[in-house]
Formats: sequence, structure tokens, C-alpha cells
Amino acid sequence: MKGVRRVTALTRAGIIESLQFRLGTAVTLFGNLIYLALVYFLWKAIYDSGGTDVVNGMTFYDTMIYLILATSIFNFLEMFIVWDMSRAIQSGEIIMHLLKPMKYRMYTFWSYSGSHVILFILTFIPTFLVVMWVTKGAVPIGWNCLAFIVSLVLALIINFNIEMLVAPICLYTESTWGINIVKETIVLLLSGATIPLAFFPEGFRKVVEYLPFRAVYDIPLSILLKKNGSDSIEGLLPLLGIQLAWCIVLTIAGNLFWNHAVKRITVNGG
Repeated sequence: MKGVRRVTALTRAGIIESLQFRLGTAVTLFGNLIYLALVYFLWKAIYDSGGTDVVNGMTFYDTMIYLILATSIFNFLEMFIVWDMSRAIQSGEIIMHLLKPMKYRMYTFWSYSGSHVILFILTFIPTFLVVMWVTKGAVPIGWNCLAFIVSLVLALIINFNIEMLVAPICLYTESTWGINIVKETIVLLLSGATIPLAFFPEGFRKVVEYLPFRAVYDIPLSILLKKNGSDSIEGLLPLLGIQLAWCIVLTIAGNLFWNHAVKRITVNGG
């Protein structure tokens, strides 16, 4: 019960903090509108130049629905663990985190939970409703929505563990700006968040399917849109199984790396 109260308190604090900085959320939403406008005109030009309505099995509207929903999921899943840890090491604040009566990894995960709740309500749900309204119900509604929520939680855990595999590098370098930029680029590209995996060359796509990045964006979206065989239980379970397997593997790897890296901690300042 004490552990439940702790994580509930962290979630509540995160919700309050997110609501306190409403302007930041509004700016993020405005920036996303600009990004989506650019994506629209870019892919419109790609399809127009191709001279066909279907490219790699996806129509223009299929592609736009996928990328719009991927952008809203990105806002929901986005974490700044690497930046936060780097600043905490440089200021010496990391010591205070390590002294808290909760393991650092668990504290970090639940400290972001409140913002995830708010961003899901303020970004994904409105985006989903707009897509449904504009496309007149192109996204199927049914058991796939429940499976999508489960998949999204698994994607959140996977994304957190990827962050926690990169963040401890700060303990060695004290700065991870370049490393984090590379990490974000790789995740967004190989997960299907910027380019649907259907557009990848077949050989490269098969390699990407064995990597954890696909489990962050492509699998949840495939489940929601009933693509890649996820329209049946037989096709759904393997996708969720891939996510669960990566959750376990990355959690173990992240714990091992963190336990080794924290022994080398040095701080500057207070």
C-alpha cells in the first residue's frame, strides 16, 4: 500500500505540474499543427509525382492517418530523461534523487506518469476524434481500441527503457546532447513515426521488424488501424508478444547498465 501511495502521489504531482504550464502545452500543439501541415504537403507531392493512388499498399489518406496519429503518440510518449539526468549530474542534484526512498528508475518512470495522462487527454484523444470526424470513421472502433491501449502502455515502458539505456551515459561523459539527438533520430526513423515502415525496402524492413523501435509506434498503430494481420486474435497476440518480450529484455538490460554506471558517478557543483 505504501508503494501505491507513492506512485499515486507522483502521478498526481505530474498532473498538477502539467496543468500549471498550460502555455507550454499550447505551444507544443501549435508546433504540431505546423509539422502536420508540412507532412501533408510533402506526402501530397510524393503521391502526385508517383502518378498512382496507392504506394506500397497505402493510399495517401492511409499514410496521413498513420502519420497524424503517430505524431500524437509521439507527444504522449515523449520523455526528457536524458536531458534531465545530464542537468542533474552537472548541478549535483542527482545525489538528492539517489537518496530518495524509492529506486531511481521507478521514481523517474512515475514522475513522468502525470504528464503522460494529461498529454494523452489533450493531444491524442482530440487528434483521434478529429481524424474520425474528417475521415468519417476511417479508423475502426471495437476491441482493437482496448488492445491499442494495452499496446500503448507496453510502448511507453519500452520507450522509457530505451531512454534509460542512453541516459546513464551521462555518468561517463557528463553531457549527452549529441548522443541523445542520434537516439531520437534513430527511434523516430526506425519506429515508423516519420516514415511508415511499409515504405522501407523489403530487406531493410525485415531487419527493422526485429528491432525494439518498431514496438514503440508501428505496432500500436497497426493494432489501432487493424493492419499487419492485427484484425484477428491470431495476428494480434504475436504483436503484443513482441512488445512484451522487448519490455522484459530492455528492463533487464537497463537495470544492469544503470547498476553498473551509477557506481562511477561524479558530480559538479552542489
